[in-house]
Amino acid sequence: MVNCCGLLTVKNEPVPLKSVEVELEVRDHVATVVSTLTYENKEDKPLEAVFVFPLPGDAAVCHFSAKIGQTEIVADVKEKQKAREEYDDALSSGQQAFLLEESEQSPDIFSLSVGSLPPGESASIRLEYVTELTVQADDGLRFCLPAVLNPRYQPQGSGGGNVQVASLPSSLVPYSLAFCAQVSSPRPVSKIESNCSLDPPQYLNTEQTQATIKLAAGHKFDRDVELLIYYKDAHQPTAVVETGQASAKPGTLMGDPVVMLSLYPEFPQAVMSSVASCGEFVFLLDRSGSMDARLNNSKNAQTRIGSARDTLLLLLKSLPMGCYFNIYSFGSRFEHIFPKSVEYSQTTMETALKKVGEMGANLGGTEILEPLKHIYSQPCIHNQPRQLFVFTDGEVGNTKQVIDVVKKNSHTHRCFSFGIGEGASSALINGLAKEGGGHAQFITGTDRLQPKVMQSLRYALQPAVIDISVTWDLPKDVSVTVLSPPITALFQGQRSLLYAQLTGQISEAAEGCVTVKYSLAGQPSQNQFTFSLKPAEDTGLTVHRLAAQTLIRSLEMEDRESREKQDESVKKKVVELSVQSGVSSAFTAFIAVNKGDGEAIQGPLVRRNIPTPGFMSLGMLGSSSTLCGAPRMMACAMPQFQQRGGIVHLAKKKGGCYNLGTHGLFSKVKAKVVRSGGGGKPHEMMDDEMQMSCDGFDNTGEQCVTSQLPMDPLLQLVSLQKASGCWDLAPALATALGKTSKEVEEIKPASVNQEVWATILSLIWLHGFKIDVQEEWELLAMKAVSWLRAQNASCVQECMDAGNALLGCKVQKDALGL
Repeated sequence: MVNCCGLLTVKNEPVPLKSVEVELEVRDHVATVVSTLTYENKEDKPLEAVFVFPLPGDAAVCHFSAKIGQTEIVADVKEKQKAREEYDDALSSGQQAFLLEESEQSPDIFSLSVGSLPPGESASIRLEYVTELTVQADDGLRFCLPAVLNPRYQPQGSGGGNVQVASLPSSLVPYSLAFCAQVSSPRPVSKIESNCSLDPPQYLNTEQTQATIKLAAGHKFDRDVELLIYYKDAHQPTAVVETGQASAKPGTLMGDPVVMLSLYPEFPQAVMSSVASCGEFVFLLDRSGSMDARLNNSKNAQTRIGSARDTLLLLLKSLPMGCYFNIYSFGSRFEHIFPKSVEYSQTTMETALKKVGEMGANLGGTEILEPLKHIYSQPCIHNQPRQLFVFTDGEVGNTKQVIDVVKKNSHTHRCFSFGIGEGASSALINGLAKEGGGHAQFITGTDRLQPKVMQSLRYALQPAVIDISVTWDLPKDVSVTVLSPPITALFQGQRSLLYAQLTGQISEAAEGCVTVKYSLAGQPSQNQFTFSLKPAEDTGLTVHRLAAQTLIRSLEMEDRESREKQDESVKKKVVELSVQSGVSSAFTAFIAVNKGDGEAIQGPLVRRNIPTPGFMSLGMLGSSSTLCGAPRMMACAMPQFQQRGGIVHLAKKKGGCYNLGTHGLFSKVKAKVVRSGGGGKPHEMMDDEMQMSCDGFDNTGEQCVTSQLPMDPLLQLVSLQKASGCWDLAPALATALGKTSKEVEEIKPASVNQEVWATILSLIWLHGFKIDVQEEWELLAMKAVSWLRAQNASCVQECMDAGNALLGCKVQKDALGL
């Protein structure tokens, strides 16, 4: 193995990072997070420690300080190259220095360098960021503390070397995590949920508008810490006005008041209940090796790719007749089922389902950019609005490039994104949906992918809100500068955030009004919100920093678009705004130097890379069946940071560790056993190759290992539905219903068509036995009801009575919508 320059193994060698403490303060839908990282050098020589870690993709990092003994040094934001030079100069002169910088490729990965830590010395690093909490489909506000740093795949030719970061199984991570949170809101907190064990919430008042929570003892580093906070009356619009910084110049972003508006548009129910019968639906599925990891650490958990396949089954069955569709999948290369999108029919649906059943996590790396470009190069179909669904575990290194290409094509489509599994990049998943005018969903812990995807399909089938405009009505002495990008998408019940800078004389009694106008289903409509301009108390500069971060991200995107013109003016604006607001950016870094009496260091510093907890790319943790022994540590490629003092190189691990996952409908799994033949070299499979195929031997003569698992009854029934919405009266249907063919056929009313009988039986079974997962089959059931209505079938009540008697149910006709 190549010399790893101090990369730690698990042989009880000293690790500089000793503990991580996180304090979270949630005010309504905004979170302030303070992390304290304690380092200790137990070696006999000065040390440089490097810790690469994830943050939420939309986090505004606004404070960074270090405490050594009784000395505290507060970092300044400086242009990145200057900060790096200052860090290097400090180290070479024997001073202690600390550098915090954002990854070049992805805004949710940061690198913290702790330089020249003397033998026996400890240092506490304090990092603070603010972030908006995303709204989930069930109205919960999601906070995620990423504890898991998955390997990020760097596409070939993306330039530069990668930082190699040690990734350990969670049981071996040699530092601890303490986490506590305070929640407050004008509205009562109805409940707080988490994927981790929590101590019971402590409410601080009888109204339950304030609560504290703590992580239960014994937390393992095997997952992100996710909180879901639910408020009563969550859909009320709110406004927070925050006064400017007293020391900042009036007329600047930090010197003027800033308002944050949280808008929840409400649309007419009649429009929202209608479902479109047209559209071009393009599904883009990640088939990189990491998709073979399990959804969670349960032994019975399904693999990510297995869950995605089952979800595609539900999607294909739920599409309306008359629409168009195609399915792309990607890894190091990409494939598509049809050369171009085809009309949805029984034939095209069957072709697609057959191909989906053969899909495994066997396409290598995670190169999502090329398939996206190919999709966008296809001409749009007249009167068929394009809807793109992206399924990925979010392990890519070129996040900014991917988001840029989605934004560039946002006028031609809507993009719905799904982050599958722990460690999915929030920057990628949220960025795809935000720039694509769609909606983002995360599937972690014991979440099921299917209900979240079907929720997004309902959004996609609703009429698109177009021609959105926002107008402000303020007192005559007050002017407004909108800092947020224009609103491009509105969905029923989903929040839209707006930031704006207010300039002029504002009296405390003054009010402002915002009007959002739009067109929905051909009808002009509007929502109006009146709010007080009186500044809020005790918000510090939270709103200003979030507004600055919003503007910085917009300008960074503009800079990437203007680089071809060799225009440095946008970058200059970002650096100025970042330094002024104290919020980090792609072009700046936090630098802190302890200018004490240091002695020049002779020779290089010992470098220690702190291992991060990782879901191994093939789910080495908690796998039910493996084809080889899992190594106790592996190296994972990370987004590029410029390395001072050279790049840490690691030998690539040969031969991965492969899971035989749990599958739903598509239940046969085959893993290649690689053999060399005739003195030749064995084929070197990539870590993330996995084959899905038949029993026995494949056509290359390589042995197969098969795992046959029971099929989910719901998926079994759904798989038998025709594209038109009906079911055939066949033995397979009887089996899915838990009956024999004879039982099903004998009780059928004599005058009833076989397809009508089979379809009513299927609907009764769904309502009688699967009502708890109704959101998963609701759309395909609506299609079945539409088909029944078109048949003008008589004797429906007779069929209902006979079907209930057969299945032991009590489902009413009106419950089916008949």
